[in-house]
Amino acid sequence: MADGGGKDKKKGREPKNQVHQEAILVETIRKELAQQKLFTNYSVNPFKKSEALTPKPNVYPDENAGEDTSFIDIIHRANLEPEKKYKQPQTTNQEIGWFHEPLLKVNRADIRLNFPMIKSEISAYAEEYFKFKPKKYDKSIRAPGEDSKKK
Repeated sequence: MADGGGKDKKKGREPKNQVHQEAILVETIRKELAQQKLFTNYSVNPFKKSEALTPKPNVYPDENAGEDTSFIDIIHRANLEPEKKYKQPQTTNQEIGWFHEPLLKVNRADIRLNFPMIKSEISAYAEEYFKFKPKKYDKSIRAPGEDSKKK
């Protein structure tokens, strides 16, 4: 068990060979390099809040330089709500509430879809009863039939 290949012999595998390990590493690096793409389009991240950069103190400001309208458009688009940026939700969490406009216009005169609260005699009586009913937590008020000498 002193050598490093003891575990591999028990399982029936050959011990690790340094040449094979190097070949695997070379193949992995070759595949990674084949998938890499050089990114050369650099710009300021519009999703990160940044401060305005001042010009260098020893350089006079260029009066002919105008505003970068494409950058301003990117900043304004980044600050929009997701419903205005995209046609469809981008994640499953955005699906909830994405279509928030009602399917039918609300018509209060239509009795098929409008159910206003109607007070009857019984509901008016119950409302008045609960207004005057004593609270359970108020210990100064005794319930009917409770003896005041029981304490």
